[in-house]
Amino acid sequence: MTNQIPQNETNNTQAASPIPEDFPRDPFPAALSGSQLKFAARLIDGRYVVGLTDEERRERYEVCLDLVEQMKTYTDKKQLQLPELSMEQLLDKIDKSIRLKDWGLSSVEFDWIMKELRARFG
Repeated sequence: MTNQIPQNETNNTQAASPIPEDFPRDPFPAALSGSQLKFAARLIDGRYVVGLTDEERRERYEVCLDLVEQMKTYTDKKQLQLPELSMEQLLDKIDKSIRLKDWGLSSVEFDWIMKELRARFG
């Protein structure tokens, strides 16, 4: 595995799929100090936006979905290489490993990736 976010630009079926409700909407929530109520927003095209835009969320979803598919193949390979590990142990090991990568993903996105990966090995 590399330290770059893997992307599959040739798979157009992912772009057409709806984003599931459980996919994170704001993977990098802001914490602002002080006694007054505050929120972190960005000015985009004359509008203040809190969290991800629809386009940003779609892009992050497609990256995460592609990573799930790649991790499925990787897990199948590792299962053959490490037959002494239960699937649960193997997935725990993979979970710890991918969180160490500098892929620019948040912990809630890694949580979603691992939830999806675990579901595929149900």
